[in-house]
Amino acid sequence: MIETPTDQPSVVVVVPSYNERPNIEALILGLLALGPHYRIVVVDDGSPDGTGVLADALAAAHPGRVEVIHREAKAGLGPAYIAGFRRALELAPDLIAQMDADLSHDPAALPRLVAAARDADLVVGSRYVPGGGTTGWPLWRRLMSRMGGRYASAVLDAPVSDLTSGFKVWRPTTLASIAIDGLRSDGYAFTIEATWRALRRGARVTEVPIVFTDRVAGASKLSRRIV
Repeated sequence: MIETPTDQPSVVVVVPSYNERPNIEALILGLLALGPHYRIVVVDDGSPDGTGVLADALAAAHPGRVEVIHREAKAGLGPAYIAGFRRALELAPDLIAQMDADLSHDPAALPRLVAAARDADLVVGSRYVPGGGTTGWPLWRRLMSRMGGRYASAVLDAPVSDLTSGFKVWRPTTLASIAIDGLRSDGYAFTIEATWRALRRGARVTEVPIVFTDRVAGASKLSRRIV
């Protein structure tokens, strides 16, 4: 169990990574700056650009606060999150967060999601509630994201404005209740399935506005298969 010297909840942040060397250091340092009650678990899928090596160096520089799970090859976002969630549950923090490695999710926004978890089982960082938004995306990408989320919400009868958001904070009991080893989706569908399972189990889900910023370094992982 993670012990913290303050009355703040302990948080383990799960970050899947693949070829994110230009971004991973800034992300990790931004999260570490939030305070000693934050810990990071990077799940690297054998990045050929050395992301995992850099993450190892940061883990060595910040023992007990950063650790890296190395997987041999790129095997998908869903399985990477499952591996990270397993480890996070073993660490027994008060809360478990998930976010992208490309700095599209601002580390400085995470405490707002953590604060909202006082009254929720799952907090979703939402681009599509008042105060939320996106920057740097072309019109086609904004439309695809918005319409895809609305479609999924309607089909699944899920009252969440941003089902495809990958910026979330979970209560560990809620995350454990959705049987993560049984999640089979990948890409954005993985985030949809996880939230839908939580809703089906009666979880209290709330949305907090975030501004999603398109990456400025590295290559997008969006593929035709994910679309």
